[in-house]
Amino acid sequence: MEIDFIKNTTEGVLSKLNVSFDLEVLHDDEINAVRFLIKTDEPNLLIGHKGTTLSALSHVIKRITDKKFRDNGERTYFILDVNDYQKKMIEELKNKAAMLAERARYFKSSVEMNPMPPYERMIIHSIFTDSEDIKTESQGEGEGRRVVLKYVA
Repeated sequence: MEIDFIKNTTEGVLSKLNVSFDLEVLHDDEINAVRFLIKTDEPNLLIGHKGTTLSALSHVIKRITDKKFRDNGERTYFILDVNDYQKKMIEELKNKAAMLAERARYFKSSVEMNPMPPYERMIIHSIFTDSEDIKTESQGEGEGRRVVLKYVA
């Protein structure tokens, strides 16, 4: 199964890095994803400055998983998290999106968010999936790609 493969791959990579850790698999219904929570006494080693190391680690695990399961139509959306770092970042992102959605409703217009990486855009899109008055759309290219929250009357 894909989840077992992701778990085993993550454990293998972390073992090669000589990091002591516990790995917990959580199903996060809020963001419709599986969260692989890495608990460690060395979080800075795995998170890096502003999450860059964690982002790179996630990218590597996702690429390995994509190569193994590329023919599988149904993909598991997952995130790697270290000591709830991603969970806190997601909460901040959700709060910012909620505030901007209120602004879009109040002014009955579209509001652009700041550029963000693909997994953050995916989270924003998933937050508003069931919203009747706010629709989301990604715009821009590369590093400048952002989510636009559109008010729908």
